[in-house]
Amino acid sequence: MDRSILIRPIPFPPGRPAKALPPGDDPHPESLLMEILADVGGRPGIDCKGFCSYCYFKGVKTEGLRPFGCKRCLPFAKGCDYCSRAIAEAYPGFKPLETVAVEVAGAAFGRRPDKVTISGGGDLSCYPRLLDLARMVGQGGVPIHLGYTSGKGFVRGDEAEALMEAGVREVSFTVFSTDPELRRRHMNDRNPEAALSNLRKFAEGCDVYAACVLVPGVNDGPVLDRTCRDLEEMGVKNLILMRFANKREQGLILGNEPIIPGVVPHTIDEFRDIVTQTNEKYSFRVAGTPLWDPVTKSPFALAHHKDAIRRLPPLRKRATVITSSVAGPLLSAIFAELGDLVNVVAVDKDIGCLITIQDLLALDLSKVQETVILPGRTMAFDPEIRKVLSRDGVSRLVRRGPDRLTVDGEMSISMTPEEVIEVEVEAFAELIEEINGLGVSP
Repeated sequence: MDRSILIRPIPFPPGRPAKALPPGDDPHPESLLMEILADVGGRPGIDCKGFCSYCYFKGVKTEGLRPFGCKRCLPFAKGCDYCSRAIAEAYPGFKPLETVAVEVAGAAFGRRPDKVTISGGGDLSCYPRLLDLARMVGQGGVPIHLGYTSGKGFVRGDEAEALMEAGVREVSFTVFSTDPELRRRHMNDRNPEAALSNLRKFAEGCDVYAACVLVPGVNDGPVLDRTCRDLEEMGVKNLILMRFANKREQGLILGNEPIIPGVVPHTIDEFRDIVTQTNEKYSFRVAGTPLWDPVTKSPFALAHHKDAIRRLPPLRKRATVITSSVAGPLLSAIFAELGDLVNVVAVDKDIGCLITIQDLLALDLSKVQETVILPGRTMAFDPEIRKVLSRDGVSRLVRRGPDRLTVDGEMSISMTPEEVIEVEVEAFAELIEEINGLGVSP
């Protein structure tokens, strides 16, 4: 998405749900639940019946996109498949069913998975073999999670019934609005009534995690209230509110800003207030991304539970932690409880894992100490990072920190406050050990 402050291993852009963990990233030890991904591929704007007006990928020219560099790149070669292609979801199209089946079978290691998430770069409801795939991976009662759909590929209104019979137990459904005309106009939904009918049927038979990208003056205010009343009546499990991004600072790193000319997204404070108020008004749970979750107080719940900070190891070395503008104040509050050895410097980018070399070039290096820790998934090439952060003549030791320090609303909404605290305590302990090992003695 912060697709370094997010728990997901793959950063996601604003307004776009993150994917499940790729099978190859988890050895699936016997003591753990085995959840695998059935990736059907697909291209934004093409395999979803047209771009939504607010889509993060609208206007992206993938053929001319230069690699950003990232943690996966070899130290002598800028650009890997991830930072040159996958970050822009430049897939060749939907995969054949047979290809997906082979990949799922290989990921299962001969075991029966505990859960299968079907996901891709397009809209799942537009995948022509979705029902066949669900029947295949759901054999033996394996529960299925539909990782992302807006329902734009549904045309009859009853497709949900067969999918639930095949094993679908969870659905991530981008609603935007329950007003059919708004969906038609802003989501390019040619059959909005069918999509909303399926949403209702899903909500009646399984857990629905609804999502709304909030575009000011379009689907916020009274329109959001109407949508929430409808979702409450349908029986959805919870709602993720996603802040619309329209500028580079808000996460548009693919050279396609603005997505909607003239629209000014909600400020972080405005968005947080909307999330809080919506959560208070309705019976289902509401959280936001890139912030905030009123129930768990994430991201960075430790900033609100300072007693838990005492569980962290002591800081013994000096360092600077570079982070996003959203995470900056929260990280500063946490490190202030640990002493004065670490200072936090925020760049002008809302999401930590979408920090690029351009953001680092704008830093005031007089605030940066000799040891620097960046978000693990910073989208920049390590040799270029070191060069940029030493351009004032100070030779700095630069390292990437953990991939995640907290969880955003997409993960925390299905977690308890205690579970979020445990994630953060473990992640911050890892970060502090790195600082103590690499930092400068006071």
